[in-house]
Amino acid sequence: MAKYDFEFKKKVVLAYLKGEGGRNFLAEKYGIASSQHIIEWVNNYNKFGDDGLKRSRKKESYSFE
Repeated sequence: MAKYDFEFKKKVVLAYLKGEGGRNFLAEKYGIASSQHIIEWVNNYNKFGDDGLKRSRKKESYSFE
């Protein structure tokens, strides 16, 4: 299970984008281990929307060619 679920990430990202605080303030407020997570979430959200905040670790299998 992911440490931070989709709803939590979205709440933090929207707070950041609304200007409710900087990354360090929000990391402390929400108990996030590293403020770098917030920057990654914001970048992913800006690029991919909601899908950027959803965990997608699929095991890739490659055929030998």
